[in-house]
Amino acid sequence: MYGGDEVSAIVLDLGSHTCKAGYAGEDAPKAVFPSVVGSIDQTGVLDAVKTERDSGPLSDSRNGVGPFDSDKPKAKRKLYVGSQALGYRRDHMEVLSPMKDGVVVDWDIVDNIWDHAFRERLLIDPTEHPMLLAEPSSNTPQQRERTAELMFEKYKVPALFLAKNAVLTSFASGRATSLVVDSGGGSTTVAAVHDGYVLQKAVATSPVGGELLTECMMKSLESKGITIKPRYAFKRREMRPGEFQTVDLDFPNTTESYKLYCQRVIASDIKECVCRAPDTAFDESAYANIPMTPYELPDGQTIEIGADRFKIPDILFNPSLVQTIPGVESFTESVRGLPQMVIESINKCDVDIRRELFSSILLAGGTASMQQLKERLEKDLIEESPQAARVKVLASGNAIERRFSVWIGGSILASLGSFQQMWFSKAEYEEHGVSYIQRKCP
Repeated sequence: MYGGDEVSAIVLDLGSHTCKAGYAGEDAPKAVFPSVVGSIDQTGVLDAVKTERDSGPLSDSRNGVGPFDSDKPKAKRKLYVGSQALGYRRDHMEVLSPMKDGVVVDWDIVDNIWDHAFRERLLIDPTEHPMLLAEPSSNTPQQRERTAELMFEKYKVPALFLAKNAVLTSFASGRATSLVVDSGGGSTTVAAVHDGYVLQKAVATSPVGGELLTECMMKSLESKGITIKPRYAFKRREMRPGEFQTVDLDFPNTTESYKLYCQRVIASDIKECVCRAPDTAFDESAYANIPMTPYELPDGQTIEIGADRFKIPDILFNPSLVQTIPGVESFTESVRGLPQMVIESINKCDVDIRRELFSSILLAGGTASMQQLKERLEKDLIEESPQAARVKVLASGNAIERRFSVWIGGSILASLGSFQQMWFSKAEYEEHGVSYIQRKCP
């Protein structure tokens, strides 16, 4: 048990697209920045300063790795974390993600992201604040133990709690039982929550997320001859008031991954501005004469987007549409659409709670903020679900609440007085070992 509730807890949600961090009890995260980092290989530099490795700035946890995670090859790179550091183009800088299929594969990057959140953004000392961390519904015991070990050994936090994404989303809307449809950057997860616990047998995941839709938008524009110029590749000069001339700049040492990252940021904005889910399944001929919507790219050229406004979001409902977009890799195995995932997940639950789950389907995640998504999902589910079921899809009208629902749920949970005895404290960690987290955070 942990008794230090006089300092506010820190809530941290590391998603596949963005990392959200802030104080418990607040209504939105204070720091929101990308989950990807810039990395420059420093092998050549390090050989020259081998003697300084142990004492010099390269042993700083922000640049290399701390003593906890000292894998020699990983220390030979400099990492740049946060939107500002990534927004600045550097020669030979690769863009790396610590996640693959929702699971952490590079703990060194995660360590740097946490360090950036604590020391650069929230400006706190992690040894003084208990930490509530959001984790994927299908997180493995090994991942949880590694998280706890890093938090207690490296950051020396006084207490820790790991809560499932779906449970936090459910709490954010004031429910203990619901079916959570969390559509984020890297994937979409449907999970049933009953009395504050995730029913593991009823968790369904799909690789269709915001990043795939952004990729489809980019490739679709490229197939029409429209190339998105990254912001670093041009300079705009004002010739006369309101009249600009664009001058192309050339940086031969820019990596392909950084160029792609910059293009995706723009393509993602196009997607968020013009896309909306179609009322019925997308049909090429029906949308052929749809009015075009203009969008001005950063370099000043205006593009017109037609049927793609409806086709791209419909991939969530009909993933086979990906095959119709040139240049996008089609899925190796068959991927289900959102309505099928919801029905499949509910059917794996106990008969007694199915009715309640059908009537409280919660939409969460950045991709779920798409216009008309809630209405379309509800319509499709009413058509496909049993007659007796009263289908109700719930989504906050506020896009911020929808996007940050996991973080907001964590903020509510960690600020409750009754929650304070739930913390996994440093004393318990030292007494029982890291595996005790499986009992403390079910």
